[in-house]
Amino acid sequence: MKNLLLGLTFLLTISGFTYAQKQNVDVLIKSGSLIDVRTGTILTKKLIATRGKTIVGVFDESQLKNFQAKTIVDATGKFIIPGLWDMHVHFGGGDTLIEENKNLFPLYIAHGITGIRDAAADLSPSVLKWRDQIAKDELTGPTLFTSGPKLEGYKSSWIGDIEVSTKPEVDKMLDSLQGLKVDFVKITDNAIKPDIYLYILQEAKKRGMKTSGHVPFALTMDQVSSAGLGSVEHMSYVLKAGSTRDKEVAEKVMSGQLTTRLASPMITQSFDEATALAVYRRMAKNGTFVVPTLTISRTIAFLDQDNHQQDSYLQYIGQGLKNTYAWRVSRVAKDSPDAIAERHALYEKTSSLLPLLHKAGVTIMAGTDAGFLNSYVYPGVGLHHELAYFVKAGLTPLQALQSAIIPGPVFLGKTATFGAIATGKSADIVLLDKNPLETIEATQAIHTVILRGTVYDRKALDGLLAEAKKKASKY
Repeated sequence: MKNLLLGLTFLLTISGFTYAQKQNVDVLIKSGSLIDVRTGTILTKKLIATRGKTIVGVFDESQLKNFQAKTIVDATGKFIIPGLWDMHVHFGGGDTLIEENKNLFPLYIAHGITGIRDAAADLSPSVLKWRDQIAKDELTGPTLFTSGPKLEGYKSSWIGDIEVSTKPEVDKMLDSLQGLKVDFVKITDNAIKPDIYLYILQEAKKRGMKTSGHVPFALTMDQVSSAGLGSVEHMSYVLKAGSTRDKEVAEKVMSGQLTTRLASPMITQSFDEATALAVYRRMAKNGTFVVPTLTISRTIAFLDQDNHQQDSYLQYIGQGLKNTYAWRVSRVAKDSPDAIAERHALYEKTSSLLPLLHKAGVTIMAGTDAGFLNSYVYPGVGLHHELAYFVKAGLTPLQALQSAIIPGPVFLGKTATFGAIATGKSADIVLLDKNPLETIEATQAIHTVILRGTVYDRKALDGLLAEAKKKASKY
């Protein structure tokens, strides 16, 4: 009897010890196919564990017995990727549209987008507030990064920017932006002086601030890239960089001998692939990223073929935001048949440069230009359209997928937290019903989204869309 009691005591002790050794986690994802986005390798029989907002680790599925989880997600037949990032969005349209802009956040989550970069507009105070509220879990939305108000020249056509024309003004405004703790500096080319543009790049670089912008036609790509421009927004500037007359155009625009509009045909006609490749390689060496924003370019270029009036996605956009689309639509409606043909040709030419950029080693970073003003470029689904256009232009599905996951954290200096499914990273994970390495449209087949550790299954995601539709209908 004594031996029997000793034996039972031993078994109970071992059992209790085994149970005590189990790791307590919040979420376990089992039985899915984990895509290593950097290599395109598919890892099977892996177990992903998260606790709070953080990934605990990726383990062999045989270790399931070593964990005690509040929620287990069965990912059988699913493909697992890190959350997607849209690195060019806008919030704007005036104070009366603050709530309509705020109501766009669920659309990003519902489409697997867990990080967004606001590239400036006229609601910067609200955006800065939202950024901090999201970080504190006081507002539900993708992790938000922002430039705050962008920098421009005197008498700019943009609303809500900061106009600078002297070096002391630049210094003061950069002080102000640092005080706001902006994530990067955005510069546009509507009215800014070329020397001031270069000075902004120089001073921002000294302060350790990342920059993003349009490129004044009075400057060459080599000038802005070597001066430290972090990311070029839109492909028209990339096309100009490949012109054998880039320097000539810049000098003539600078001296007032040539307007930007008249320069465009010269640039297109003088584009040379060898010249472009050399410039793009220098961009790559300087670490200058490119955000193509093909979605807005294609949408506007082909409005004659699709006016988007029947888009079902309009149900998620408030009327005030939809009203901001009108100016672009009315502008292109006046184009002649020749002008329409030129729009088409320009889009086809600029989009065809993506493989050349990739060949040169330039980092392509996905961003849509979604938000107010930019007609029918939709928050959320727009990123999936962008990736599809990348593939149509000649990138592989893996290259397109990488552009929406890897470069964003690199640009913002956040690779310690984002950009991969690994120990210590933010628990931002997307489960897909189809393999995105086979067809990029698979990124739209979303089964589950995990945002900073919070699980949204398909029912919850549909609920976000339903709520967005309901709110949009009130405006």
